[in-house]
Amino acid sequence: MDGVIPLNKEIGQTSSDYVYKLRKILHTRKIGHTGTLDPLVNGVLPICVGQATKLVNTLTGSPKEYEGEITLGKSTTTEDREGETVDEQKLTKPFTIDELNPIFEKMTGDLTQIPPMFSAVRVNGKKLYEYARAGLEVERPERHIHIYDFHIMGEPVFDEATGYQTIKFHVKCSKGTYVRTLAVEFGHMLDLPAFMSQLTRVKSAGFPIEETFTIGQISDMMDNEDYSFLRSIDDVLTDVPSYELNDEEWEVRVLHGGFLEAVDSDKTKQLRVQRDGVTKALYKYDKVRDMWVPDLMLLKNN
Repeated sequence: MDGVIPLNKEIGQTSSDYVYKLRKILHTRKIGHTGTLDPLVNGVLPICVGQATKLVNTLTGSPKEYEGEITLGKSTTTEDREGETVDEQKLTKPFTIDELNPIFEKMTGDLTQIPPMFSAVRVNGKKLYEYARAGLEVERPERHIHIYDFHIMGEPVFDEATGYQTIKFHVKCSKGTYVRTLAVEFGHMLDLPAFMSQLTRVKSAGFPIEETFTIGQISDMMDNEDYSFLRSIDDVLTDVPSYELNDEEWEVRVLHGGFLEAVDSDKTKQLRVQRDGVTKALYKYDKVRDMWVPDLMLLKNN
């Protein structure tokens, strides 16, 4: 079994929980996920199976899209609703959309983030959340990220009783972005404490949430020998330019990890080399050699 499952992760489960469950359901150990989702976050979690596990790093590095909610007026230790209150500053009146839109605009493009203490980033061999749980704070490495799009969704909601204002948003961001931290930084731009009160990943590796399957659906489909939940490697790589190999290129070169010459394709992108319409490997252009060289070997069978 080779391919990618567009899984719909539920709140309360870890990404590793699903890998464990799917190994039992699919009766295979060769499974990997493409980017951790916190237990409080639900949505699209592509799962690679069999030969497709070689694509884990490629898919993990692709942009992702989320819809969520920022709450102004309070900050927490974890930057989300799970943590304890750190600071509270009630709003006396709500911000208007016209006042909020410039903040969203300022927070697009190339940004620098410092990962939250409650995260799985490793410093000196230990995960940051291990330091945080021990009551320690350590220096954290900066991350350079890119925000492709960040905008408000609908009307913000102001609660006069609590003094909090909630703002729904959509964001498209690069690998390594902590959306929790975006919410906190959004509050900083308004001189207010803030936290991420809800988050759903709505797109990852090209899969929108509408095309995902729950773990229950996958289990039922397996019982009925229905494997339509599994997407082929070619389905996942449709955005990568393709090239059909001739007999000599396949048998003499690619099958043995050799180079390719004179392929007319965008040299700034990977090249998906195919045999009979099936992707066999990903190549990249080498300027020094002026040739296409193997980047990732996928299927070597004839």
